[in-house]
Order: sequence, then C-alpha cells, then structure tokens
Amino acid sequence: MAQQFVLKTLLDFAAAHSLKNYPGDCAKLHGHNWKIEVQVQGSKLNEIGMLVDFKEIKKHAKQVVAELDHTFLNDHPYFKELNPTAENIAVFLYREIESRIQSDTVTMHSLTVWENDRNCVIYSEND
Repeated sequence: MAQQFVLKTLLDFAAAHSLKNYPGDCAKLHGHNWKIEVQVQGSKLNEIGMLVDFKEIKKHAKQVVAELDHTFLNDHPYFKELNPTAENIAVFLYREIESRIQSDTVTMHSLTVWENDRNCVIYSEND
C-alpha cells in the first residue's frame, strides 16, 4: 500500500456578508468569526522527514485569508456575481491557496470553512 500524508493547519478571520435572495435573516448584513482548515497531501517526504513545513502552508493560507479578513465579503471581486455562501467561500479559498502551494510533491487535499461551531463546509477537487 502506498503511503499518503495529509497535513492540516487552522486559521481564522472575521468578515461580514449578506446572502442575496435568501428567504430569511441571513439576507441581512451579519458577520462570522470564520475558521478554516487547510489540508494538503503528498506521499514523498523531504530529506528531513517532512512533506512540507507547516509554516509554508500557513504563509500561503494567511496571504489569501488576509484578503477577506475584516471585510464585507459581498464587496470582494470574487463575490460580485456569486453569493458569499460558506460553499462559495470554500471554493475561493481552496483555489487561491492551491495556486500558491501546489508543487511536485504537495497538492491540496481539502478545505473546510466553519461559519460557527456547528456548521461547516468541506470542499475538495479530488476524484
């Protein structure tokens, strides 16, 4: 059986949004203290026994999260046409982080977006 490593790091940010055409309170301006879990995967360890340094994952993820932190998500260019739902936020974060971290040995595994302690979305583009 081939070995596989999945590394996960956690980040958070605060942002507000309103859901367009939503038939309830979430159509109103409201905010969340979002939490995200970035998971990367690979099978080949480097010369010191790491897939990738957690600092490297976090550095790239923080760059992307900084675009959203303390903003009104509806004003972000990505969400001009898309509703800033947890699902769409997960896709945005996944693809932006993936474009920065992708290498010959490390790929994105999944990204989880928590809008509160009880509700989350897990997104991946794996087969």
